[in-house]
Amino acid sequence: MTGLPRIGQPGLFFCATNADRTGMPGSMFRLERNGVYARLTLDRPEARNAIPAAGWADLAGRLETVEGSDARLLVVTGAHETFCAGADLGDFAAMRGGEAAIARFREDMRGALDRLRRLAIPTLAVIEGHCYGAGVALAMACDFRMAKLGAKFAITPAKLGIAFPQEDVHRLVSLVGPGQAARLLFTAGIVQGEEAKRIGLVEYYCVPESEAIEPILANDPESLKHLKQAIAHAGEGVRSDPEMDRRFDALLGGDEMARRLEALRRK
Repeated sequence: MTGLPRIGQPGLFFCATNADRTGMPGSMFRLERNGVYARLTLDRPEARNAIPAAGWADLAGRLETVEGSDARLLVVTGAHETFCAGADLGDFAAMRGGEAAIARFREDMRGALDRLRRLAIPTLAVIEGHCYGAGVALAMACDFRMAKLGAKFAITPAKLGIAFPQEDVHRLVSLVGPGQAARLLFTAGIVQGEEAKRIGLVEYYCVPESEAIEPILANDPESLKHLKQAIAHAGEGVRSDPEMDRRFDALLGGDEMARRLEALRRK
């Protein structure tokens, strides 16, 4: 990976402190570069990384920055041994009776999660500590998930007398099936990381981050983009697509395939 951009090189957009966050003073989202991949960290310790209503537009802005970069992977995680306690409940009381504010909150949340889902590069949620409500929605918008020891999951809208967005219910059912989704939503109970792995809510449990990250970074970025799009199409019920066929043909006849094939022959 020699020659690839790293933190501190001219032209990189990533930043490490609140003071450095251009145009986003006090942002809870810390975006940094770690070699060839990006790391987006939720950092709001006073609220266990709960996301305020205004934070969703902020998150979308961070993801737009990632979109414009040459990062090959995005890791989404939380600081202070917590992933995300969900949406900031203090905002809900202020929204009561305000139809415009409620709609804006829903649309901003949906826009940020859809932007995360649509990123062309692979996305990994690394979950430590609490992952509740909107935090689960955030993790599910990533391509796959890793739970660290002590991770706890809960989807609690029924306790509050509210609902969970339909798009997020769809993702939940796609991951764990309708029965487990019903259990999680109807009981609002806490699921430990090991059980989350068993039911399919996460793909990794209690393993080093490198076990998921390094194999991805060893593979061809253009192949990964194509495969991610193919997975998205399959999830939408698309069985075949002429444009995907053209991209398949281009990769198969490309220079990168020839280079990698020659490297395998030399081993």
